[in-house]
Amino acid sequence: MIRSLSWVAATVAVVASCLPAHAQKYPSRPIRVVVPQAAGGGLDVVVRLVGQDLSQKWGQQVVVDNRPGANGIIGLEAVAKSKPDGYTILGGFTSPLTVNPHVYKALPYDTFRDFAPITQLVTNTLVFVMNPHLPVRSVKELIALARSRPGEVVYGSFGIGNLTHLANVLLAGETGVKLTHVPYKGETPSVTDTIAGQVMFSWATSAGAGPHIHSGRLRLLATGGARRATAWPDTPTMVELGYPNVQVTGWSALLAPAGTPPDIIERFQRDSAQFLLKPDIRKKLSAAGAEPVGSTVPQFASFVKAEYDKWEKVVKQAGIYHSQ
Repeated sequence: MIRSLSWVAATVAVVASCLPAHAQKYPSRPIRVVVPQAAGGGLDVVVRLVGQDLSQKWGQQVVVDNRPGANGIIGLEAVAKSKPDGYTILGGFTSPLTVNPHVYKALPYDTFRDFAPITQLVTNTLVFVMNPHLPVRSVKELIALARSRPGEVVYGSFGIGNLTHLANVLLAGETGVKLTHVPYKGETPSVTDTIAGQVMFSWATSAGAGPHIHSGRLRLLATGGARRATAWPDTPTMVELGYPNVQVTGWSALLAPAGTPPDIIERFQRDSAQFLLKPDIRKKLSAAGAEPVGSTVPQFASFVKAEYDKWEKVVKQAGIYHSQ
């Protein structure tokens, strides 16, 4: 708690004192954005969209470097150990930054020590999807199947301790059913195996699973927010369906290695936010289930602290605190 509060205070102080010296010469070569998921996932889609705009605006390539595996740990470790010069940036998301610290006993990074916040890019709608060939057309029917076949109903997730894992821990706890978990190295393989029938169902980002839902390769049963998603107005939330504790909403963001010059961070934040808040881009992302945010550096720092504290409570309630 003390460490996270210090992070927020330090962020505000740094932003207030930033000078434009570095930004005037930046960027002078390509920038690498590490995405700790496989290509094609919701985070990857949003980061590539922002990167394309920054490449055009800055005259230097913003290149996505996909580093999936270990629930984001591999990618975050790579950025934490990178030189803080603005040429390595993290495409971060909920689980590795604010859930992993409570699930894993030891991590090769510290959210507040090793990273500098830039901006929250979007809030992600999470969707509850299943293989369409199964004779199940509702969450209620899926729970009934799980009750009749304890341990035989198998679901996929983006990794141990990921939101897509915790959501089903919460569902199992609320309904008393026994589910079998198969963790994957990120969103793309989890969704791919749900489509292939290797697992029966999974949670995914709306942006990542949307095309497969529209094509009929996945069946959408519910969404994870407190209210119906703009992208799926006819689909009920888990709360509506009678599972009030199963509320899961993700987010994507940009962060830099700690010590990155604050003027570079401010430029990244300003130009990313300007792009995200364009009416046509906002409409495009919202339709895919990713609501643009573009928060300021201090706003994002406070948000991460709040998320960190929130997920600590959930992980403890789920009984998996420091279980890995």
